Amino acid sequence: MSLYFPIIILKPFDIPDNIEDKIFEIKFHSDKSILKIISYFPLSEAERQIITSVLDQPDFSAFHSIFTDTITDDDWNKTKNQIKQRFQNELFDINSKI
Repeated sequence: MSLYFPIIILKPFDIPDNIEDKIFEIKFHSDKSILKIISYFPLSEAERQIITSVLDQPDFSAFHSIFTDTITDDDWNKTKNQIKQRFQNELFDINSKI
């Protein structure tokens, strides 16, 4: 049985904690440049601008999200632990059936 838990290494980019918390995974090209950023819910335009600024890649646009609904920061803060736990449980369940 193999388990998949994404490992996110964000520290070299110094993304603010409140935005980093919303990111599920960052995928990299073989040259270590960023291929795409996957968040739980769509990031706001301001959050995307902060990330592109921190990455020093103003043209970066490969933002993706697991869910399509947009939620407020208040809703995110109230439910993020449940969402993350449920998503990890579902990944665990999928992997256990393989």
